[in-house]
Amino acid sequence: MKPNRLSILMLSGFFSASVFADVNYEIDLSQPEQHLAHVRVMFPETSGHSFTVNLPVWRTGKYQVLPLADGVRLFSAQDSKGNDLPWKRTASGEWQVMLKQPTRVTVTYQLYANELDQRVRHIDASHAFLDASGVFMYSPQFRSEPVEVQLKVPKTWQSYSGMASGHLAHSFIAPNYDVLIDSPIETGISTHRNFSADGKKYELVFWGEGNYNVDKIVKDLTALSRQAKAIWDDYPFERYVYMVHATSGASGATEHLNSTIIQLPRFSFRERRDYLRFISTASHEFIHTWNVKAYRPDGLVPYDYQHENMTELLWMAEGSTSYFQGQLLLRAGVMTPKEFLDDLAKRIEKNQLNPGRETQSVAEASAGQWTSTGGDYAINHSVNIYSEGYLTSLALDFSLLEDSKLKHSYRDVHRRLYQNHRVPKGYTINDVQQILKDLSGKDYTPWWHANVNRPISLDYPDLLAQAGLVMSYGKDSKAEAFAGMTLSSKYGSLVLDQVLRNGPAWQAGIVAGDEVLAINGLKVTATGFNKRIKDFNAGDSIEVTLFSNDKIKQVTLKLGEQQSGMLMLKGNANATKQQKAFFKAWLGIEWPFDNRGELAVKI
Repeated sequence: MKPNRLSILMLSGFFSASVFADVNYEIDLSQPEQHLAHVRVMFPETSGHSFTVNLPVWRTGKYQVLPLADGVRLFSAQDSKGNDLPWKRTASGEWQVMLKQPTRVTVTYQLYANELDQRVRHIDASHAFLDASGVFMYSPQFRSEPVEVQLKVPKTWQSYSGMASGHLAHSFIAPNYDVLIDSPIETGISTHRNFSADGKKYELVFWGEGNYNVDKIVKDLTALSRQAKAIWDDYPFERYVYMVHATSGASGATEHLNSTIIQLPRFSFRERRDYLRFISTASHEFIHTWNVKAYRPDGLVPYDYQHENMTELLWMAEGSTSYFQGQLLLRAGVMTPKEFLDDLAKRIEKNQLNPGRETQSVAEASAGQWTSTGGDYAINHSVNIYSEGYLTSLALDFSLLEDSKLKHSYRDVHRRLYQNHRVPKGYTINDVQQILKDLSGKDYTPWWHANVNRPISLDYPDLLAQAGLVMSYGKDSKAEAFAGMTLSSKYGSLVLDQVLRNGPAWQAGIVAGDEVLAINGLKVTATGFNKRIKDFNAGDSIEVTLFSNDKIKQVTLKLGEQQSGMLMLKGNANATKQQKAFFKAWLGIEWPFDNRGELAVKI
């Protein structure tokens, strides 16, 4: 039995009206200054001895259990007559309401929302960002039923979401909770633009002042959006919303079903390096609309909001998205060939300096993402699903291009995943390997075992030579002293944050957490630490005085060697026609180098 319009109106209280929906959410944001809101959820009639409601213990896009329920207070439940119903807490994100007879159930609670950097919930005097995973409770019994959300907000606020708008102002509707949880709401004082590309509608919403250029961003997002056809045949949406927070400190981004939320410090949009960070993030999240939202590993289908969702394929969900993000920008003309190759070079160099690449595979990193904590141990014994997944995708792409004689690339793998394994289906490792076999005529099981199930080891010079690229540190590069230890990120600290496994400091017995006091008997400062190391030559031995477990310790450290400058990728001046064809099949652009291997167009 569904509630009639009269009963909904009677329950609405401070709301003027509500449209028909099986589950109705109402949130009062009219006094946002203390980061508080009041939430009411009205469920259809239910029977049985108890009724369970949940708040997720994680949010999509962040594979980590979060204490989301800690923001809930003053929980209560009422029956259809307004009588209080007894309840008890049965899990960290679960409440059980006791029933004596069939009834509609209304749940109310106070919500505290001051977690901007988690991109789950934030309310203040200027806006509210609402990701349902940390805001709106659901009942597993009615998870698949239609929902409506009605907001009560200050008069000057405007509300936006990838969901369809309801009949009333500041209201949204969705076919079920899974769409609601993947369609965040931004409401408040903001800058808004509409634009279109390839027959699809887009919106850009900026909350917060900053040094961004909205016109340029719209132009570049339009160009980016048109490049989706380089990988997929069609779009999984009719309308897409880019939500951007220009903030004071928070940074990061999260993909959603029909939108994204991107956070960056408010004055980090103007400089080219900063702008590339922003537009690359936008590209990453846009690609996620297909890769993860439209199709994803079977361990993530359907989402289990109350437990970890295990899979060995997160490297494809995240790392492959990182791999494609620059390619779409390059094709769109938003990123130059030099900027693309510089980014790739940085990724390769970072990988070579990461001892964890010798220990952990991307499959293991994917399965362990839910318990990944970072830090010194992670650097020395782990890999990141984003960065290592990028390079694994690169290796797989080059292998497929070679095996198919440039007829197929890794883009075709994702095109077929989208065609044949859309949610509510999920794809398995066998599905991916079968697609690779269909495209190449070759069994990729051995490749998978060597490069996915085991730590991947790539010969980058040989790999990149297939596309006519050469690695170089430049003619002015020289060997420099290398200690293999990194200071804490805290300003002025001489405490060691990382000591690279098997590096010079590691071999000398120095460990993370030690505090450096002096080198060769002379005091060293945090600001001068790196310069002091470079006063010596590779192979020199230095005496390091430090505190270790609050005791003074002196060790002899023999310095290692590393190249100065930054790794660069250039074109082979003698590149063959085959190498140039490989380059084009890989990136979709013509060979950009002149006969000296330099970029032909001045950047």
